[in-house]
Amino acid sequence: MEDKLSELTDRLRKAHGDALLSVILYGSAAGGDHHEKYSDLNVLCVLRQVTPTELGASEPIFKWWRDQDNPAPLLLSEEEVRTSTDCFPIEFEDMRERRRVLFGSDPIANLIIDKVFYRAQVEHDLRAKLLRLRQKAAGILGDKPALLNLMLESVSTFCVLARHALLLSGIPVGWQKRDAVGKLTEAGLDGSALATLLDIREKRKKTGAVEAAELFGIYLRQIEAIVSYVDRLEK
Repeated sequence: MEDKLSELTDRLRKAHGDALLSVILYGSAAGGDHHEKYSDLNVLCVLRQVTPTELGASEPIFKWWRDQDNPAPLLLSEEEVRTSTDCFPIEFEDMRERRRVLFGSDPIANLIIDKVFYRAQVEHDLRAKLLRLRQKAAGILGDKPALLNLMLESVSTFCVLARHALLLSGIPVGWQKRDAVGKLTEAGLDGSALATLLDIREKRKKTGAVEAAELFGIYLRQIEAIVSYVDRLEK
């Protein structure tokens, strides 16, 4: 991971020169909760401006980075970072809490996140991901390996959103996914299905030890309860 990040930073510096202000790693990899199979390396690049010229200089770098199964880095101008917290409060809240400056200055340090927009995005993302989960599951309910894999691929996202739900309600929670799952009880919520899926991902529990359809039913109900919990928070 460190070699990949170092090479990415070097390529960005060579491509953009003085126009590159910052390269920042954020998310699970910055917080010590990175899973090689299921986690992405999320990178923010801050430039003086973002025009077709900058996009063209980034094209071969982004292609190389995506070929290694990583999402394309975010390209933002310094002004966009300052003015976009109302549109992307979850992402910027994650960056505020978990980031590593790989190069340049730190434009995230002094950002302020408006809780009205923050709560709205947490509920929106939870509902959108829940709908997407149902859509995907509807076509594979009879395929137990595929259903289990769907849950394993989605649990990380729901752990992250559960963490933000807890933070919104004033419950302190650490960065690790298990921290969020463990703290759900303080909000009167059950995270047992999420914990089981994390156990399988981390090979603490064998896939044969669970019945996929039954686990999915519990998983769905627990996510729905988290959505309802956020909906009841002060708007």
